[in-house]
Amino acid sequence: MSFRTNPKKAIPFVLKRLRMTRTTCKTLDKSCDDKLEKLTSQIDQIKDLFMAVKGNEDELLDTLALLDRHLRTIGNIDKEKFQSDMETISQRIKDSTEKLLPKGWASQGETQASVSPKVTTSSSQDHKTAELHSIPSSSQHKDELHEENLSQKVEVSFEKLETHLKPCLLSLLVFPEDAVINKRHTIYWWIGEGFVRSSGEKTAEEVGEGVVEELLNCQMIVAYGNGLNPVVKKFKINPRIRVELMTLDSEKTLSFQEFSNQRAWLEQRKVVLGGDDKDNLKPKQWKTIFNVGASYLSFEPEWLAKMKSLEVLQLGRWQDSPSHHIEVASEEFLNELRVHKRLKYLSLRGISRIPELPPSIAQLENLEILDLKACHSLEALPTNIASMKSLTHLDVSECYLLDSMPKGIEKLTQLEVLKGFVIGSSSKTPCRISDLANLKKLKRFSVHIGSEAVIQEMEFESLKELSAVKCVKISWGVSGEKYSDIQVLFPSSLEKLDLEGFPGSAIPEWLKPSRVPGAMRKLYIKGGKLKSLDHGEICHKWHVEILRLRYLKQLQIEERKLHKLFPSLRYVERTKVLNHSFPEWRLEE
Repeated sequence: MSFRTNPKKAIPFVLKRLRMTRTTCKTLDKSCDDKLEKLTSQIDQIKDLFMAVKGNEDELLDTLALLDRHLRTIGNIDKEKFQSDMETISQRIKDSTEKLLPKGWASQGETQASVSPKVTTSSSQDHKTAELHSIPSSSQHKDELHEENLSQKVEVSFEKLETHLKPCLLSLLVFPEDAVINKRHTIYWWIGEGFVRSSGEKTAEEVGEGVVEELLNCQMIVAYGNGLNPVVKKFKINPRIRVELMTLDSEKTLSFQEFSNQRAWLEQRKVVLGGDDKDNLKPKQWKTIFNVGASYLSFEPEWLAKMKSLEVLQLGRWQDSPSHHIEVASEEFLNELRVHKRLKYLSLRGISRIPELPPSIAQLENLEILDLKACHSLEALPTNIASMKSLTHLDVSECYLLDSMPKGIEKLTQLEVLKGFVIGSSSKTPCRISDLANLKKLKRFSVHIGSEAVIQEMEFESLKELSAVKCVKISWGVSGEKYSDIQVLFPSSLEKLDLEGFPGSAIPEWLKPSRVPGAMRKLYIKGGKLKSLDHGEICHKWHVEILRLRYLKQLQIEERKLHKLFPSLRYVERTKVLNHSFPEWRLEE
């Protein structure tokens, strides 16, 4: 074996040889064996060296590619921004070089640089209007909590928070310490509680987004991740503030104990609902039931029917991971929901053993959010769903046994979010995309092409009629040329496009720059058979600023080509592209 042509295997090979020698060679005395043991320990400590070096090498190459991009677009950048970017890139090259070169080389470089007229350190760039960010090493896990956020000083105490922020922040204490919290699910909960409401032209969800941003700005919560992705999807409570929140004096301000009144938290792994009243609180007084840690739920007959004041019923999981599996003893409890006229939020996310929803659920006339995501046993939605006039959010994504969309969804004119719309066979899909044109408030829409899908003429061209939609996701559960050659027309309001499992190998006509709306700034592509992003249009380029490419085993794209195709990029993630994960980078203006 040649170590020079295969350096990654050099250390494992030598370690194996060392251990074999110590085991099989009978002529070694104790002193020789001790030396071999010391060598084994020494080499074992550096077994990840070549991977680390490769990661640092990739980091430097990415920085050089970024510099190349700036030089190629110098005519379009103002002087002050260009100078700022060049200083930051210079610092990144210096940092990457120090990781790659032996000790002494970096200091020699600094000595040479000190004689030049101007030397700029990274500290002078902390508050510039433009800043480049990069992962220190490709081996750093991208989902670690951004440590810089934890070191920041909390800007304001709880008592000084604006009133509308306090219950939202206190609600987060129900999650376990150090829990990673999903922003979207949390906002749904806040809507059900009435903590956030629509205001003017802003929807309740948009108001909730604003609350999260305010809590981030004052460091009450901190973004989860490496700090590069400009889109915050998950967060944690700042550990510096959590202890303070748990010990608030209820006589001076709203405390968690006071907040928990009329709310039941299901924390044990197995819960039987209908036993002794929790904390002597009568069930009919409960306004919220929230599943924090239960994985098995059982209901005593008629128990749920007694809770006339219930507004939030979160029985499903709040965690993102599908490993948090939840079962119910029987789906009979759903029949008792018909009496809950005040119920605004119902989550059965991730619960199995619910094959269908009873028709009586349509009697929930004030229900706004119905979250059925990942209910893997769900086979059908109620045919009288049109009666649920107050629905603003319906999520049936990842319900893989669901093969039809009932007529009546097109009558839910308050819908703002519809996720998991299924296209199946012509006989099993009475509701089509073309029927949804009347949903004038719809802002987010995802559609799944099922295994038995029959795509009708003009099916996806009807997307353009969804005039308010900003985010579209299309996922394929099938393969074949006929499913990649569909004709698609997007609404002019489109800002984000998410494609999952696209079966084609080349960019389809409907995804070319001249065919997508100019407002589209986010493009996510996950899985599928795509081999190239070349679109063949000389006079048109995508205006995408945030690009995520994940699990694309056949996609070949060079760094230089990537920036040529997407000249407006601010953030790029490439995970398992050609089975290789690249360092993320971000350009923040």
